[in-house]
Amino acid sequence: MAGRDVSVLRPGDWIAYDGGDHQVVALAGTSVRLRSEDGTESVVLASFLMAAPDFSVTGTEPLPGLEPPGLLASLPDPVRDAAREWERHVVEVETGLPPGAEPGTFPRPEYDPASWSLVERAQAKADELGMSLRTVQGRRARYAQQGSWGLVDQRAVRMSEATGRADARLVAAIREALDAETSASTGTRPRLIRRVVKMVEATHGEGVVPLPSKNTFYKLIDALSTGRHTFGSAVTRRQTANRPQGPFTPTFADRPGEQVQIDSTSLDVMVVLDSGLTVRADLTIAVDVATRTICAAVLRPVGTKAVDASLLLARMLVPEPMRPGWSGSLRMAASRMPHRRLLDVDTRMEQAAARPVIVPDTVVIDGGKVFISDTFIRACDRLGISVQRARPRTPTDKAIVEATFSAINTLFVQHLAGYTGPNVSRRGDRVEERAVWTIPDLQELLDEWILAGWQARPHDSLRDPFRPKKSVSPNDKYASLVAACGYLPLVLRGEDYLELLPVAWRAVNDYGIRISYRTYDCAELGPYRRQHSGITAKRGLWEVHYDPYDLSQVFVRTQQGWITVPWVHLPLVNGPFADFTWQHARRLAAEAGLDDTNEAAVARVLDELLTRGEHGPDTRSAKVAGRTRVAAAVRAQATAPETETEPEPEPEALSPVPVADFGVFDAHAEAERWI
Repeated sequence: MAGRDVSVLRPGDWIAYDGGDHQVVALAGTSVRLRSEDGTESVVLASFLMAAPDFSVTGTEPLPGLEPPGLLASLPDPVRDAAREWERHVVEVETGLPPGAEPGTFPRPEYDPASWSLVERAQAKADELGMSLRTVQGRRARYAQQGSWGLVDQRAVRMSEATGRADARLVAAIREALDAETSASTGTRPRLIRRVVKMVEATHGEGVVPLPSKNTFYKLIDALSTGRHTFGSAVTRRQTANRPQGPFTPTFADRPGEQVQIDSTSLDVMVVLDSGLTVRADLTIAVDVATRTICAAVLRPVGTKAVDASLLLARMLVPEPMRPGWSGSLRMAASRMPHRRLLDVDTRMEQAAARPVIVPDTVVIDGGKVFISDTFIRACDRLGISVQRARPRTPTDKAIVEATFSAINTLFVQHLAGYTGPNVSRRGDRVEERAVWTIPDLQELLDEWILAGWQARPHDSLRDPFRPKKSVSPNDKYASLVAACGYLPLVLRGEDYLELLPVAWRAVNDYGIRISYRTYDCAELGPYRRQHSGITAKRGLWEVHYDPYDLSQVFVRTQQGWITVPWVHLPLVNGPFADFTWQHARRLAAEAGLDDTNEAAVARVLDELLTRGEHGPDTRSAKVAGRTRVAAAVRAQATAPETETEPEPEPEALSPVPVADFGVFDAHAEAERWI
């Protein structure tokens, strides 16, 4: 076998295969004919033969391995240059000429293969370098098997433990202390060192485990805490520890609505309540995985009642109507979506905005901030929608909607007045005074931004499979998936939309219907006043549906159909109002000494709230009023015992008449009352 190319398989070679020795009889194309020791012949594909785990050519040296170019490039320059120099010497011994020699170059006399044998040339190289023949022969053998990597000084690539020579018992104690820091408040390295020393002494005894110096202790802690954020942000540390150990599996969806994720979060922006006070806004959205479409988005003040998932479902399954003042480019007819095809199914698409109507197959929902009502569960069962609960404290179950929140903060929220920043360290000065947006105004602005800044914007996660460098928008992705899978949504009718709204059971009296001290009445309720609804289980009460974000009207189910009943005091209020607006108005009426059950008084307070909200927040006067109410309560408590000992006033004496505070006259606000 000497002098032959050992990387070539030839007839006559003996190989080890399938638990025995075989001789190569013939080679025909990609097939190899083998003869075993007992004379049995077989034909095997060459690819199958060489891929066998026990395949080897007997009587020869192992096949040479390829050089790792990445590892060679990572070596320090002196180490790599020394390996290249040794390669020049080894090649000169093997061939008589150094690598890269010009054609026609003659070998040096002591390395001429025609005059000297390989061993004699190796001895000449050893004498030239001043080392033993064994060293040169070892370098030749490593070069034959590993190439240039075999000539590298292995001391430069030797792997070492990050903990060095530290005692294993000390390393175990540091790891245990680092694990305990995950849920604790962020401390300093000296605190951790003190806890580690106490832990080691309590476990093994004082002075048993050798402790390093302070600097070495610091280096050891830094090496073991890499990537754990032990001395950084506590939130980041907990999030990092909560990550699953296995690899991340992306969520796939091949058609619109295959999976829709729903979640809530607090936005980094301050909004103005109708009272003029400023609070954070909470956003609840539903995102389609296949197209990244924001199917529905609802804003509410932080601390109020959670958004009902049935309301989100209702908004997802109806077209988004165009609003006054919106650009014509936001119409569905102006987009690339199959508008004509959808228009043949539902005429409401003619005035619809460019947001797809997506009927979900599966809804992934977090039960923490989103209220899952019985209406939502029954509607999903009726529509064939599967509801999947996300695991507690596992944001990776709905990673796409979590990433969408981050994108909304970056692309939309940070451009708003009253932006607070992601944390306190990035918050500006007096952010509350810069807040100008109310919840209804910000909701309308958000709806318009979703059409212009999200649905029409190329999304980095939506890539053309044939042109990966090109990203597409959610609307374009929806159009392409509709063409590919033939998806055609069946949108909800008006009656179906009302079915998903919250329900209240009330009697129809002479004055109409009363819900939370709000009275609703219209002429169509005449035949049903003081009448039994026919539903014995509800004691004859009537089924009333209402929108928590627009309490200006309710919807009553009768045997002949639905009746839309407006609020009787709606002309007194300039616009629609939400449930949290009404509750806040009732609290202010009670604080002012008015009867909070008197809806006319509360309506006047509500109108003042909306008027004040239109003219911007007045946090300074609100704070002064708050301090005045607190001081008045304290004085009342302090003077209460004294008033019991004072003599009663004479019958002739009249109690002072309370003076009403009319405030400062606002001509614009007064004019709006009479419009």
